[in-house]
Amino acid sequence: MKTTLALTILLSSLLLLPILSPASDQPNFLFLLSDDQAWNGLSCQMHPDMPDSRSRYIETPNIARLAEEGMRFSAGYSPASVCAPTRISLQTGKSPAQCHWTKAAGSMTAEDGFPLIPPQNRRSIDAAETTIGELLQSAGYTTAHFGKWHISGGGPEQHGYDESDGDTGNQDAEPHLPPNPVDIFGMGERAIALMTRSKQAGKPFFIQMSYHALHYPQNAPRELVEKYRKLNPKGNEKEIGRAAMAEALDQGIGKLLEKIEALGIADTTYVIYMSDNGSSTKQALRGGKGGVWEGGVRVPLIVRGPGIAPNSWSHQRVVGYDFYPTLCELAGVQEALPETIEGGSITHLFRGEDKPVKRLREELVFHFPHYQGDTPHSALLLDHWKIMHFYETGETHLFDLDNDIAERHDLAKEKPELVDALKEKLFAYLAEVDAQMPEKNPQYDPKNPPSLKENRGEKKDGQNRKNKKGKQQP
Repeated sequence: MKTTLALTILLSSLLLLPILSPASDQPNFLFLLSDDQAWNGLSCQMHPDMPDSRSRYIETPNIARLAEEGMRFSAGYSPASVCAPTRISLQTGKSPAQCHWTKAAGSMTAEDGFPLIPPQNRRSIDAAETTIGELLQSAGYTTAHFGKWHISGGGPEQHGYDESDGDTGNQDAEPHLPPNPVDIFGMGERAIALMTRSKQAGKPFFIQMSYHALHYPQNAPRELVEKYRKLNPKGNEKEIGRAAMAEALDQGIGKLLEKIEALGIADTTYVIYMSDNGSSTKQALRGGKGGVWEGGVRVPLIVRGPGIAPNSWSHQRVVGYDFYPTLCELAGVQEALPETIEGGSITHLFRGEDKPVKRLREELVFHFPHYQGDTPHSALLLDHWKIMHFYETGETHLFDLDNDIAERHDLAKEKPELVDALKEKLFAYLAEVDAQMPEKNPQYDPKNPPSLKENRGEKKDGQNRKNKKGKQQP
């Protein structure tokens, strides 16, 4: 009798509980990743006190509205200064140095004639990696990756994604001309269809939109090209085309934001916007793509979503692979995260808590042992200090980013003890993750050195490219 009574009470109490769908407390995620976009490549500022942290003429009103409705991160960093290393880092939560993938294009050999031989990259994501897509699938999410995958391994659907555009790379953007430049709007249509189906099914979604833009600026809509030719009469064709492509990208993102509103899911959807690497700014920051000066790795980063105050700012340092544990926490992933991940959750920043991100290590390391934007080098950031170590010369430079974000004033000679301490941390980290390092080139001829130009060290169609003799940059 007591058992029957107890069971009756239990069943009655359960009937009084609200009936929740499995996805009722799980937010959606829309991750928007642009390609080769400078920190100041938008029409909204990336730092409240720096007017030069926005473009002087590029118009991106939809992304600017996203920023006003969410949080801007003034110290947002891509994991790498080139695309593919960032992409594998976002999928795995690990730095490119640990992934052994630090370069996008084919690596150089001794025959290229530089003083150092850069390491060879791993050129395909390993099946043993646990991706963010797989973890969110395990938590009941519908997952999709549209656009540029660029890390091989059979494509997204072999690595945790229900839908994708396949094992794509840069070349897949070229055929897409206006009115669908580099497939901006085609990608958007596929994402909108998935969001609609997910809403109808009552399932949360994770969609990564890996845009090809700003690649193939020659594919930009003619009317926008003419607009920016007038706005930037001194600009070259590439600059004008990239500006036009940025606005086209903004238009595509605007359509996604409109659909989120129409579906009534804005209050339960995190929208993340960032670039896969930086680009030359010609203002505000030093360097650009292919180098880990601030211009190469500091990128626009905006997040809008539940619990994030409108028009808010965070000045804490955030790096792309922090989103791996962050999304898992927000999604309620029960599966244990890999011990090798290096990112830390930034959910406390969304709540307005001004505290540094907790990672396995306090420091952030950017490792680029290749020739492209500069000679092979690495950087370490700790507190407001940053060192840049160059492997050809053995020189190490020190910058105070709080007072010198443009990295113009080298303080290494003034603070040699600090330089030594930070350099020790840098090499300890590189050894711990078994980072690949450049080696001396026995074929190097100091009487006939190759030149260092922008995009130096790249290979075209798998062929080595000899550079003409020229002056080496510092």
